[in-house]
Amino acid sequence: MENPFKFGTIVEEEFFTDRVMEVAYIEQFVKSANHLILISPRRFGKSSVVAKAMKQSGRKHITVNLQQVTSVSDLSAKLLKEFFKLHPLERVRHLITHFRVIPTISTNPLTGSMDVSFQPGVDGTMLIEDVLTLIENAHSEQDRIIVVLDEFQEIIDLAPKFDKQLRSIMQNQKHINYILLGSQESMMTDIFENKKSPFYHFGEMMRLGKLPREDFHQYLSQRFAACYPESHAEIADTILNYTDCHPYYSQQLAANVWQIGMLQPETTDPVKTAIGHIVTTHGLDYERLWMNFKRTNKWILQRLASNKPLQSGEHRTSTIYSALKRLQKDGYVIYSDRYELEDPFFKEWIIESNN
Repeated sequence: MENPFKFGTIVEEEFFTDRVMEVAYIEQFVKSANHLILISPRRFGKSSVVAKAMKQSGRKHITVNLQQVTSVSDLSAKLLKEFFKLHPLERVRHLITHFRVIPTISTNPLTGSMDVSFQPGVDGTMLIEDVLTLIENAHSEQDRIIVVLDEFQEIIDLAPKFDKQLRSIMQNQKHINYILLGSQESMMTDIFENKKSPFYHFGEMMRLGKLPREDFHQYLSQRFAACYPESHAEIADTILNYTDCHPYYSQQLAANVWQIGMLQPETTDPVKTAIGHIVTTHGLDYERLWMNFKRTNKWILQRLASNKPLQSGEHRTSTIYSALKRLQKDGYVIYSDRYELEDPFFKEWIIESNN
């Protein structure tokens, strides 16, 4: 029997957990000519939500993750590569002739996959303008395309003043809807809510929180019924208590608990056993992370792990706040109604290592 829980990749079809309202909202929103900004911490499932909404909408769309982009030229090439997946080169060849720098396009004859690149050293602004103009001109008011840019806050470090250059290109486009995703809330808020930012009020702001507990509990409980017929509801409760309904880590823990139920049905406490297995498996990685933290960061992580207050007089408030922002930016700490460790298994490792 296939494991009914999935984590670590875009989650689709039967592996998708709830988010009915969010998917419906995005699907309806993209029928307009407006742009959407979606913010949530890492691993909350925003990419999966958008992917499902795009599939249900039936709209043409291309997606690029800016964390995988190394330069403006690379972004241009990746956008063009995704564009060619929708439009065969033969049909848009005439539009390519208007490029100021012609891209190099190669095709693998065995797989049919295509690679796109530009000559090194070419002005990236010129390339991105030509690519986005191509995407714009290949569509119409009745056939708008959606461009999804994941981890959009990365544009700030991609090139000097690139945000201003990109905004000037986007502002005149009528045939492209943009969905801009980001996991760094403070940076994304500054990009779209700061009046001095080129992207000030560029689109509708949407925030994705944790999954509703009742819906998530039903999802887990139903899938555990096959291997834990008498305790599936209790196990779902225990998992959500431990992960605090975090989408990614709940799926990860559930997948391990299900595996134990199938292979070691005699295990008396499968959730505790699964937690121990995950923490042990990632122990060396956690140790490497820990050794690279500064002393103040270690103190903050220890306090958060043990649910102790940060305002203890041991460090200045400004020092704590600055360290928290860095930890949040690096993805180790998230903030919903309070600051907390993003990874509950790292939290477990910190507690065990300091006892």
